[in-house]
Amino acid sequence: MYDSSDPRSRMASGAAKPVSGFFTPAEYGRYYEEQPRRTDGARTWFSRGQNFLVAYSQADAGAVFERQGQVDEYVLLLPDRDHGAVIDAPEGRTEVDGFSLVILPPGNTRITLPTGGRAARIFSTRSPDLVAMCSNATSFSDEHPRIPPFRPWPAPPDGYKVRAYSLDIPKEEGRFGRIFRCTTLMVNYLDPQYGPRDIAKLSPHHHDDFEQGSLALDGAFTHHIRWPWTTDLNAWREDEHAYCKAPSLTVIPPPSIHTSRGMDEGLNQLVDIFSPPRFDFSKQPGWVLNADEYPMPPEQ
Repeated sequence: MYDSSDPRSRMASGAAKPVSGFFTPAEYGRYYEEQPRRTDGARTWFSRGQNFLVAYSQADAGAVFERQGQVDEYVLLLPDRDHGAVIDAPEGRTEVDGFSLVILPPGNTRITLPTGGRAARIFSTRSPDLVAMCSNATSFSDEHPRIPPFRPWPAPPDGYKVRAYSLDIPKEEGRFGRIFRCTTLMVNYLDPQYGPRDIAKLSPHHHDDFEQGSLALDGAFTHHIRWPWTTDLNAWREDEHAYCKAPSLTVIPPPSIHTSRGMDEGLNQLVDIFSPPRFDFSKQPGWVLNADEYPMPPEQ
């Protein structure tokens, strides 16, 4: 259910699938309340969904993040304009400005933050060493049954390499946020929201079979989450109205109905994460800003 001003209101919607059985809860990583999991040159917090995980860092000048034998592509977010990165990968060195999204290739990569700043790295959950760092790792000891097994999307025709994209992209009528995808992830760096969201223009909706990560980088959000009623009262869950300041990660499970409301008077910045990429967003003309670099698989 979307307000008519929301670009998602123009997408075709299928009939909701019948729902039965028990539901998995939402997950909240409120990093401002938790101790970082690593403190080696940066304070880094880790939390996960079933198919993706986030490593959020507040880095000192000169901080280094290295991956050896990384199994698949991952994403680096640099939300601060004044804090860029230097990336070493098999094809050479790439200097990246702040306020960028970067896709890094599998294999050996090294990220250096010369002036420190904030950085969020987003991975699939195919790296056991990173999964073990997540504060909520035990929540996914068993796979959540409503989410199909992870399958990566096709490799880019021109091969794996560092791909850097500026986030300084003007809002465009009819386009939803600033969406990029790779073989493992879809990341939507949503348009900035200043001041509290209009409570008459919320967007309650659900996903049948994929989870959503909502990474708050600035401001604060209330995540409103409601689970369907079924014939079995034992499976019902109470509504949640979870207040999460930045930095935080909320993992919203299917098939819960959800909408998020920015709360602060200043900037409220949210980033949505999906793994693997979404077909419905990918089929909207002009929505995925690097769609020409990553082919879609046949839709199952």
